[in-house]
Amino acid sequence: MSTSARDTPTTDVIVVGGGIGGVSLGYELASDHRVTLLEREKTLAFHTTGRSAALFLETYGNNTIRALTTASRDFLENPPEHFRSELLAPRPLLQFASTGRGDALEAMYADVSRLTPDAQLVSPADARTFFPPLRPELIDCALYEPHSMEVDVHALHQGYVRGLRARGGRVLTGTGVRSLRRVDGLWHAHTTDGSTHSAPLVVDAAGAWADVLGAMAGAAPIGLVPMRRSVFMVAAPEDLDTAHLATLSDIDEKFYIKPEGAQLLCSPADETPTEPSDARPDELEIARAFDDIAEATTLTARHVRSSWAGLRSFVPDRTPVVGFDPNIEGFFWCAGQGGYGIQTCAALARVGASLVRQQPLPVDVTERGLRAGDVAPHRFG
Repeated sequence: MSTSARDTPTTDVIVVGGGIGGVSLGYELASDHRVTLLEREKTLAFHTTGRSAALFLETYGNNTIRALTTASRDFLENPPEHFRSELLAPRPLLQFASTGRGDALEAMYADVSRLTPDAQLVSPADARTFFPPLRPELIDCALYEPHSMEVDVHALHQGYVRGLRARGGRVLTGTGVRSLRRVDGLWHAHTTDGSTHSAPLVVDAAGAWADVLGAMAGAAPIGLVPMRRSVFMVAAPEDLDTAHLATLSDIDEKFYIKPEGAQLLCSPADETPTEPSDARPDELEIARAFDDIAEATTLTARHVRSSWAGLRSFVPDRTPVVGFDPNIEGFFWCAGQGGYGIQTCAALARVGASLVRQQPLPVDVTERGLRAGDVAPHRFG
């Protein structure tokens, strides 16, 4: 029986989505697979990745997130040659507990100290040395993370893209998937530019649209909820040394402040469920953040220089979903990174590549307590 062109694979793996999740996993797979990455926008990293606050925080998130983050540090500190500049720069983190919330912060410290032994509890007075505008009389204590970093997200993302291409991978923009159909062991992805790509494996790295793509393949939803987060910039006080200033965050996530040169990047840390979309900032949430910042600090700036928003997509347990769908052959999830995609990408991509190859997970990840079942799609069954 002859084989028609439509039944011949044009690639080994189709990765759908050009954000950090898609390009990092595509890069890892391209060492021994033909990879074609499809991105529906005209530019890569248009939505969530390109709007990240760009922080590497080892105390952030649940145990699985912290395992993936700490296992990513070595790659980010010592990237391969395709990453043409340093990816990390020092930016300590100070998380404070408002009056009455000290016990919660102490419990958090006990939980995170195993993987981040350098984190330390500090007094209100000491907290102010790391962020002078903080009002120490209004807090119980704070957690100082001296080795947190800020990430050059563009350099990180583009390094993965260059590496993917250097390994023979194809990266196509303006090529959204209109339909997915599996015939005789091959997926056929029909795209908005009129082309068709065929492969035995599809990786769903479509970000906020991951459940939409899953539905095209006939997969049950993983319960992904895109959540809007607003960000805005204000001028820093002229007498504030932002070069050595810590990022400031309330442990209840009412707001955070990150120094950006002569400006301060601020966020109300809002999480508003929304449909997958090109997110816009919420002016009411920004106004609330101004009030909360003025209450906790002596910062009084009210003029917004610029603002934007991104989508952070979570499943109910706020842990990424990485692995083969239990019911749909050849369909692999790489979704639900939430607000942790940048800081976990290096380890999560290696985890995903190991699962695709049906090999053991990387030892440095399992030593931190992570198991395949912690991120598996079937955990929702």
